[in-house]
Amino acid sequence: MGKNRLEAFSDGVIAIIITIMVLEMKVPHEPNIDALLPIVPVFLSYLLSFIYLGIYWNNHHHMLHTCRQVTGPILWANLHLLFWLSLIPFATGWMGENHFSPSPVAIYGVVLLMAGIAYFVLQYAIIFSQGAESLLKKAVGNDWKGKLSVILYVSAIISTIWSQWVAIGLYAFVAFMWLIPDRRIERALSDKDF
Repeated sequence: MGKNRLEAFSDGVIAIIITIMVLEMKVPHEPNIDALLPIVPVFLSYLLSFIYLGIYWNNHHHMLHTCRQVTGPILWANLHLLFWLSLIPFATGWMGENHFSPSPVAIYGVVLLMAGIAYFVLQYAIIFSQGAESLLKKAVGNDWKGKLSVILYVSAIISTIWSQWVAIGLYAFVAFMWLIPDRRIERALSDKDF
């Protein structure tokens, strides 16, 4: 199977996830600006999740460019990733509606952690399918950002016992870390004709 169908399906699912998240934000019934204050936590959680979904969409796109063909394990690994990403609207809504209470913040972290692990699984399914000379393997190297992200997610989840604000800061830091452009795959693609 070619990668175009997988990429189109994944793009569609991520677009639906973002749409579901924005539809969860309820419009205030009062026409004054003060009516927006109660939904600030909902908006902030939406903003963080939107950034995360954008990061996943961008990196997924780049990762699939290294793939010559799609195998069964890649399809299942991709579905595994999409499953965890599809839970982001639930975790986002619960966290925002409860004004960043510890339990929702911890569950949000669990969803981010599992999405990060699922991304690893997909990455290694692609590397395994492409063989010893995998372009993706050359591009990601030891993947320090991916490994550090998992460590920070676990730290954030544990930190909700003492402070949910530390956890949110760690989630934001991981997002910021991935917002800084990672050109490894682009460099690997430009070094090799595809």
